[in-house]
Amino acid sequence: MGKIILLATILSTLFSCNKDNSQTVPTDKPSEQKTVNLTVDGNARSLIVYLPTGYNNAGKMPLIYTLHGGSGTPEGMISIANFKTIADRDKVVLVYPAGIQNNWNDGRPTTPNQLGINDVSFFNQMCDYMIANNSVDGTRIYATGISNGGFMSSRLGCELSNRIAAIAVVAATIEANTIAPNCNPGRPVPAIYIHGTADNFAPFTGGTSTVGAGGTVLSHFQSIDKWVTINGCNPTPTITDLPDISNDGTTIKQRVYSGGTNGSEVVSYVVLNGGHTWPQGPQYLPESIIGKTSQDINANEVIWTFFKRFKRN
Repeated sequence: MGKIILLATILSTLFSCNKDNSQTVPTDKPSEQKTVNLTVDGNARSLIVYLPTGYNNAGKMPLIYTLHGGSGTPEGMISIANFKTIADRDKVVLVYPAGIQNNWNDGRPTTPNQLGINDVSFFNQMCDYMIANNSVDGTRIYATGISNGGFMSSRLGCELSNRIAAIAVVAATIEANTIAPNCNPGRPVPAIYIHGTADNFAPFTGGTSTVGAGGTVLSHFQSIDKWVTINGCNPTPTITDLPDISNDGTTIKQRVYSGGTNGSEVVSYVVLNGGHTWPQGPQYLPESIIGKTSQDINANEVIWTFFKRFKRN
């Protein structure tokens, strides 16, 4: 009898161990960065994809497109706006795509604009590719960028709202002649604009740009008003002077336009005396060329904190 009890105990232990082992969570994979080459509308396109640490155990993850400026590269944009720490911490997929001849068709007379490149189609097909080949949540896809990449992010908010959940635009506004007048997205698009008042490349007060790709652009506040109207936000903002935490010659005033449709929101960050730069990013060119880089906010954290509140309905 004792032997039978002992055998039963051993078998029970073995089955219990097997059950526990079958439920063991796989070890987190390390982060992975790779270059992906696609053919879109007959054009060879490329993008850098970053999968965060533990992406194999993260389920469906949000995705951030981060767009380089004119004449920039995906590698250069990683150095300006490196979201990898955030990606690893909060399990976010990052995509740093490349424009044709290092530029985007944002509506201004850039090279891809003159060539008739359909960059909106490129981003739409990238969404298809990323969802099909990675564990990406299609309702949480976001776009941000600087300069030419910022103008392109505005265009994506206007014309690809069926894929893009929210946008964050740095050192840019919206092209004025074709993109802004026809900006009628089919849903609210929460938006942030971060812009320096001393930006000589994307004029804060709008008008015709005399450097870079040129073209005519909305002012910072015309862009804000555009999205406030689209999103149905309260036109009277909550205004806050953010703490001046560094002696860098800049200060930042935040305006939050809340109460939009489906909880959408628009936020303006005016960087007083700030240049054509990414706050707390590198001073990628001398101050005499691009102006001051504010250290009073971390643009990466501000943008992600905003993005993660929203998903596409």
